[in-house]
Amino acid sequence: MKIYKQIEEIENIKNAVVTIGTFDGVHKAHQTIIGRLKDLKNDGETVLITFFPHPRMVLNPENQTIKMLQTLSERIAAIEKTGIDHLLIIPFTKEFAELSAEQFTNDILVNRIGTKKLILGYDHHFGKNREGGFDYLKANESRFGFEVEEIPRQEIDETTISSSKIRNSLLSGDLKSATELLGYHYSFKGEVVKGKQLGRTIGYPTANIEIEEKYKLIPQNGVYAVNVNYKNKFFKGMLNIGFRPTVNGIDRTIEVNIFDFDKEIYNETLELELIALIRHEQKFDGLEALKAQLAKDKETSKSLLLNS
Repeated sequence: MKIYKQIEEIENIKNAVVTIGTFDGVHKAHQTIIGRLKDLKNDGETVLITFFPHPRMVLNPENQTIKMLQTLSERIAAIEKTGIDHLLIIPFTKEFAELSAEQFTNDILVNRIGTKKLILGYDHHFGKNREGGFDYLKANESRFGFEVEEIPRQEIDETTISSSKIRNSLLSGDLKSATELLGYHYSFKGEVVKGKQLGRTIGYPTANIEIEEKYKLIPQNGVYAVNVNYKNKFFKGMLNIGFRPTVNGIDRTIEVNIFDFDKEIYNETLELELIALIRHEQKFDGLEALKAQLAKDKETSKSLLLNS
């Protein structure tokens, strides 16, 4: 897959079959759109146009509550797995947001890429004030010189699949629904940093994870059964997200206890794949009670991870 991070880098793609969207999460609905793109490819090449940062981060900078399902590098990796030929990542700025649908279509889709077919997700809009969409493009097919197709709602929206619904599921602790809508297990990665090392004192040492990209969504507080990727070697573990109320914690932490693992891995990177939510965060009556619960959590995690 060829990756372009500026509009000027891409030009004259052979019989380009194109789609546009933020594609945060590359979830089941996105996969349907990409599948249709590949079906129509024939002797041409597929092009996926996406944006970074997310438009809402730029247009509403005072509201930084939106969190993303994927970092940019995760999105790129997920799109590459789908077999797309060309990925154009347009830097989204306030200036770019002022482009009219007519300018976007002519300057980028027609003159820059040479689009032959454009596939849009249901009810997708683009251009200043979201003025462009399927109806606008369909009415101007002959003028623009490419065909446009909209994926029917029933094909991508049987369960109202959307990045927003997935975000809400993760934030409410409904990991099962999030996994079903994504079509895969949610994950995140980060660097192992030094913590207070309290886990060691009760027999459950943890690696404290720091996420560099602050816009990455971290799910509901609780204990999760996880798969752990360390240098492309995979381990089982249990993850705690939360404030550690039993020891009067103040800061939210992300800590993973990796089973059958005893390496020092400070400053290394771990990727955590969330398989199941075991329980929500709760306060216990002292460290002994917490230790007893962690033993139960570990057995539950092992059982849940057997076939993952």
